[in-house]
Amino acid sequence: MDQPAGVFITQLAPGFERWDELLTLIMRAFAPMDGVIDPPSSAHLLNVENLRDKAGREIAFLALQDGRIEGCVFALERTDDFYVGKLAVEPELQGRGIGRQLMQAVEDFARRCSKPAIELQTRIELTANHATFARLGFRETERTAHEGYDRPTSITMRKVLA
Repeated sequence: MDQPAGVFITQLAPGFERWDELLTLIMRAFAPMDGVIDPPSSAHLLNVENLRDKAGREIAFLALQDGRIEGCVFALERTDDFYVGKLAVEPELQGRGIGRQLMQAVEDFARRCSKPAIELQTRIELTANHATFARLGFRETERTAHEGYDRPTSITMRKVLA
């Protein structure tokens, strides 16, 4: 797959220090969900310190263009797969393939680690996300409820890697 013009996907490197910029990107990307999803996004719980900690526990990839961070994704290694979270792309750049390229980076990494699948969760209300992930080869495996909710709030989707 070709990358959008000028976009470079790279693994978050040791010594990365642009935590404020990365956090700001995530908050901008998740802002349109405010008032749409219930409960609110866990992105609101992020700060520079716990984002740095998250990067220490997970693999992260960045989409860079002309030195600017335009997207990111985090993936947690588990026994049988990688769990993908905090996929974020600058709102004005969404729909240009950056998210797809970030997800491809996770898939490629999972294959190199001999993991048979990647998994993610998306909120019930975000039907466009369900369709996007389905186009990327993900299939719904279950619906779950956040603590304190008596209805499903999230859809788990899994992609088996060839």
